Amino acid sequence: MVHILGINLPDNQLARFALTSIYGVGPHLSHRLCARFQIHDRCRVKDLTPFQTTALASFLQSPKTALPVPQYPLAPANFVPRPPFKSTQELQAEFNAAKTAQKQNRDEKLLQMAPEKKSRDPLTELRIESELRREIRENIAHQRMIGSYVGRRHAMHLPVRGQRTQTNAKTARKLNSLDRW
Repeated sequence: MVHILGINLPDNQLARFALTSIYGVGPHLSHRLCARFQIHDRCRVKDLTPFQTTALASFLQSPKTALPVPQYPLAPANFVPRPPFKSTQELQAEFNAAKTAQKQNRDEKLLQMAPEKKSRDPLTELRIESELRREIRENIAHQRMIGSYVGRRHAMHLPVRGQRTQTNAKTARKLNSLDRW
């Protein structure tokens, strides 16, 4: 049994479904986490490598301080494989010439273009477990404090999103209070 963030993940369950037992991690987010740590869709929790387990646990503990995902370069559209009859020195000289030409072109383009935004990793903004529960509790308290309709419905332990109240409001009376967790 793998223990992550105080939650036991069952061994025989698929890893991407087992991750959804963490509060705040749904199917889409668990799929993204599996892709980030190179966990196959059909991989079970018992088949995870120790590296994957520790990487997953350390990332989920502090996603903001995690290392960025490595970006591996792809072959350009005009890529031609190395011909077998050329020597290594000739190929190295051609490569260096192409590299300097590419650098000059890139520098010229950068001078012409405005600065671009860096691509952000959406997983760094991840909030799960106690942090997410605290945020929800604060939002409910804020709604009550400003006296909005939603806040008043929470304060009276009534359904918040327009459900009927003549019958079937037992769940709302149980859950819609500030002392939720």
